[in-house]
Order: sequence, then C-alpha cells, then structure tokens
Amino acid sequence: MKTQDFVVRFAGEGGQGVVTSAEALARMAAEVGYHVQTFATFPSQIEGGPTWTQARIAISPVLSPGDALDVLVALNRHAYEEHYPELRPGGVVMHDASFQVEEQGHTLAMPFTELAKQAGEARSMNMVILGALAHLISMPRQYLENFVRLRFKGRDAVIEGNLKAVALGFEHAASGEFRLGELALPQKPAYPQLLIRGNDALAVGAMAAGVDCYIGYPISPATPVLVFMERNLIGPGKFAYQASSEIEAISAVLGAGFAGKKAMSATSGPGLSLMSEGIGLAWMAEIPLVIVDVQRGGPATGMPTKTEQSDFFLALTPAHGDSMMPIIAPGTVEECLFAIIHAFNWAERYQGPVIVLSEQTLAERVQNIPKPDLSSIAVEGRNVYRGGNGYLRYDGWEMSPMPVPGGPGAYVANGSEHDPFGDTTHLPQRHVQMTERRFSKLKALEDGTYERHHAEEPIALMPWGASKGPALEAYNTLSSRGVRLAWYYTMYLHPLPPKLLQELQKKELVLVPELNYTGQFSSYLRSQGVRAESVRQYTGLPFKVRDLVRWVSERVEARGGRMVHA
Repeated sequence: MKTQDFVVRFAGEGGQGVVTSAEALARMAAEVGYHVQTFATFPSQIEGGPTWTQARIAISPVLSPGDALDVLVALNRHAYEEHYPELRPGGVVMHDASFQVEEQGHTLAMPFTELAKQAGEARSMNMVILGALAHLISMPRQYLENFVRLRFKGRDAVIEGNLKAVALGFEHAASGEFRLGELALPQKPAYPQLLIRGNDALAVGAMAAGVDCYIGYPISPATPVLVFMERNLIGPGKFAYQASSEIEAISAVLGAGFAGKKAMSATSGPGLSLMSEGIGLAWMAEIPLVIVDVQRGGPATGMPTKTEQSDFFLALTPAHGDSMMPIIAPGTVEECLFAIIHAFNWAERYQGPVIVLSEQTLAERVQNIPKPDLSSIAVEGRNVYRGGNGYLRYDGWEMSPMPVPGGPGAYVANGSEHDPFGDTTHLPQRHVQMTERRFSKLKALEDGTYERHHAEEPIALMPWGASKGPALEAYNTLSSRGVRLAWYYTMYLHPLPPKLLQELQKKELVLVPELNYTGQFSSYLRSQGVRAESVRQYTGLPFKVRDLVRWVSERVEARGGRMVHA
C-alpha cells in the first residue's frame, strides 16, 4: 500500500536552515496538492541553540503535527541523540556525514554541506536534503524541480544551482539500499487553497475586518503580526507603529479606538500583564479595541518560544475590579482568520475590548487552508452618534452610539466611575447601575457557534484553542476503536454560546484537553455548572495524539464509560 501520510523532522542548530527546510517541503507538497502542516520549536536566544521543525504531509487534511517520525534529518550529533527515540520502527535517519551513529539500520550518512558546494550554491543544503527525501518516498523529482523554478523565477543562476543540489541529494540517497515506500499521488482539492502561517492569518483577517490602526511592541511569539502590519497596513487613514513598550501600545490603541478607529495590538503573556490597566480603562470607558495574546510557556520570561494554554484566566480578567473580557480562541490556522474578524465585530457591537487567545504552536504553524472568500464576510462598523450636543453617553443600561471627537456629542471617556455625561461620580447607586450596564452588554455577544458530534453520549471531549487538532484526531481514533464519546468544540470561550453551555451542563463528564498545570478552562466550566475535568500537559509542546488516546481511554473506563470493541 502506498504511503498516504508521513512525518519528517529536521533537527539541528539555529542558523542551519532547519525551519527553511521544513517550510520548503511543505510549500512544495502543497503546490502539487498534498495537505500539509508544520510545527516549529526553537530556542529563545538570538543565535544558535537546538532547533527542530516538523512537517507532516498527507493526501487528506492534517489535524496534528504527527507523532512518530518517518524520517529524522539530524544535522548534528545532539539532534540525532535527542530525536532518534521518536523514530517509528522502520523509519529512516538522514544525518550529516561529519559524525557517526551507533544504529546501523535505516541510516543514511550525507555530506550535506559538501554536496551544496558541489552544486555551486552554498545555501542550497535544504535542497540537497529535499532531493534525498524525494528518493526515500519515491516522490517524483519533477515536483521539486517545478518548485525551484517557481520560487526563484527570474534568477537563472540560483535556479541552476538549486536544481543541481536536488539532483545530488536524490542521487546520493539512491546509492543507499532502502526506501520508505512510495508516497501516494496527491488528491488536489477542487477548491482553491492558501498556504499561510497562523500569525499571518490573524493579520490578514484583521485587514479584512477593516483595521485602521495597529500599535505593538516586539515580543515572541507575536512579533510577526507587527511585522506584517508594518508592511501592509498602509494607505489613507491607516497607521502601523512600533511602540516603545506594551504600556505605550495599549495607550495608543485606546486613543485610536476613542477617535473612532478600529484598533488592535498583539502581544504575549508578559505584554498582556503590562496592558492590564489600559484594558480595564477600555472596559470602563466602553472603547472598542482588539488585543491578540499569543500564549507561550510559563510565567515571567518562562519559555518564550514554547507553547502553552495558560493565559485563559489572565485574559478573562486582566484588569483589577469587576470586569470580564470577551475571549475568542482559534484552534486552526483557518480559524485564526475568522476569529479576528469576529473579535472586531464583537468589539464594535458591545463597545469594549476583546481578547483573541492564540498560542505559539498555532502562530508559527504553516498550513494549507481553503482560500477564504473575504468579500462574503460580514463586517460590523462603528455605531456613530449623529445627534446634537448634551449627549448622555452612559445613560441607562442600553448601549448607546459613540460620538467621534470633532463631531457632535462630546463626552468624557472616563476611567473613574461616571455619570451619564462621563463625569466622575462616587454615588453607590450609580456604580451599581454602571457595573450592571457593563456586564449586561456581554449578552450581545452570545452569537458564537459550536461543533458537536454524538451529542447523546454522557461523556464528552471538549478541547479549546490549538489542542483542537490533536484532540479531534484522538477522538476519531477512539471512535474507530469503539469508545463512545460526544465531541464539542467552540472558539467562543467567553461568553460561551448559551445552547452549548446548556448541553454541557447535562453531561456526566466533560474532558478538557488543555496545555496548562492548573486546568484553567475546565475550572471555568465548573464555575458554570459543568462537570468538567482537565486532561493536562505542560511540557511546552503540543499534545501527541497517542497520549490523548491513552489518557482519554483511561478516564472513560474509570468512569464506567461505554466501550464497544469493534
């Protein structure tokens, strides 16, 4: 049977082209019709350090980065020793010929650097590797050659060098005595596709939502959003700027939102902490804005380039006092694009800050998705006040149109408790009214959608964020083995879709895979009357499907869940 799904990991030192190799393989495979997904993890220092990137290629949509490796490309001894245990039986190690390995099974020593130099293109080591991979999986060399011609179009000398590198890699691998088998032919989807990174999808979605102003400060893993905006948010009425700190960034975004602009920033956990008082001011003064938090590992500096889902509590209540932010957490690259559009719509609709929770594994992932029809996406604009002066901006419990500075209806956007005009007041009854007004506005955001399968089952699996893919693959595996479970998922974490919450409250148990120690989302669900329990991991890496299958099976059996062995 031809190979329909394979995983290759490139491991070495920062600066050796590890990420470039994986992404080049993914792009080449996507162009001929395969489904791809990458996962990258690297050290937080500026230069060097152990780095590895994984690419999974399949003839059907890919849900996770993959578990066991079919191919390990090790560029140094440490990479080999670190990652060899994850090679599947019968898998292949391609390693640099500068060092020897103990296992003499399916190993292929290759002088990567020397072959690149022979090709006349010193930077083409990744093409040498891809040429060798093409032989191992019997992939037509033409796929790679077409990719090279397209990527370096107009640069004939570079094309020639890279084509030679592909050929040298292919021929060197052909001198070995083994292959992994033949990769099945791609089944190109009938719909147009887009190969895009998670962070870029967020930025493209923000552009589609009509963002006018982006202010941000560089912080891993959110910096690519800032870079994208600096390059693309241009033209009349558009403004992108690198602030000197997250405090300056949130203050500037607040000003832009007050001035009638759609404004946003992107940061990570430490930056969100610094933005907390500004976010509280936006809640208090009822100013629309969007903040993306690309979660990373640990408190303080923690692990800036590793993944985690540990900012849910922070995002829910980032400000002191009574406040509770709307949260949207995309689980796929495609959802990144739509999540940010919904976030802007929510911000305008309820007139306040909205938090989008992404995470490192999703932000750095490259994946092919159906090309969205941006013209069909509903985008909500500002409800602008157009009456006369003497406007009571904060009167009653109802949301009111927002004046734009320079227009009618001048008011004070006050961080202190305020009367209907926005002037400061400490009257107890007024604080009661305004607190209830601010929380009641969340009722306008109960239009979130959700997925469900086998909803009749008493035990449910409900991941959130980027744990969706591995959890769904695990769910499908469990279902094929006869384990009876319901499936629920939504990217609208707060407020939850009311009907979803009602269904969850009826379940005997809701299992929540999440990447944190404290079981944050399951704790929130319990506060809402749901019998929820976390399936936790806090390694800085995403879930492996095989681990979720084992852990969920154990929980279901321990609860006396129904097992039907096929």
